Amino acid sequence: MMSNKGKSICVFSAKGGVGKTIMTLNLAGIFEMLKKKVLIIDFDLTGGGISAALNVASNKNVYHFAYDYNNNQYRDFKNYVTKYDDYIDVLASPKDPRQALKIDAKYVEIILDKAVFNYDVVLIDTTHDLTDFNVLTLDLVQYILFLVTNDPLDLKNMRSLISVFKDTSVHNYKVVLNESVHPFKSYFGIYDIKNIIKANIDYVLSKDFYIKNIDTFIMNGKIITLDTKAASVFAKDYTTLMGICTDLWEGEEDENA
Repeated sequence: MMSNKGKSICVFSAKGGVGKTIMTLNLAGIFEMLKKKVLIIDFDLTGGGISAALNVASNKNVYHFAYDYNNNQYRDFKNYVTKYDDYIDVLASPKDPRQALKIDAKYVEIILDKAVFNYDVVLIDTTHDLTDFNVLTLDLVQYILFLVTNDPLDLKNMRSLISVFKDTSVHNYKVVLNESVHPFKSYFGIYDIKNIIKANIDYVLSKDFYIKNIDTFIMNGKIITLDTKAASVFAKDYTTLMGICTDLWEGEEDENA
């Protein structure tokens, strides 16, 4: 891998409501703690919440990038991102859902190509649907983090998704069991979940990471892992998130990525 090319990571799932956006933000916070320059790309084009969650007012977004690029008005990638802090920038989703329909999937490769040469880490938040846009994103990123919960429907959907990836010889993914989303649901143990989805569980975010005042963080535009108390209050899960980021940063590029 070229030394001047950043890591690209897509946070994905088999259904909605599993914590992808919060996971993306928490990873960004950890990478900031590791002194990495991070870009969060919101590819949830019709309902993205990254900008809202971080309280960043973006004047330009993915739509403006595609429009300018298509009309030979593109100049500099930095013109389309919004600063959150000294380490984290955001490439927002369109504010108007009608604009999302005008963004061709071909811009996925163009955006990612420019992003990895401007940032150490590129984190992509998206929907769980296997649209052309999302499939291309999954094909192009270096790593995929699959979030799954202890929910029967989620596990069934994940089993189908993993099966598709195995059939197409895609191996550049890690599975994260997110127990913090539904801490009061414990239908299955880890052994059962592995058997259901026919895949290993690489990381677990425990029930202890359930945050009762998550709405306060969102309303204040704060990232949990950047809170000064996070490392001690959520010691086990903070260590897990740190491990995920360290593993992805130090890992070699998968041949199938």
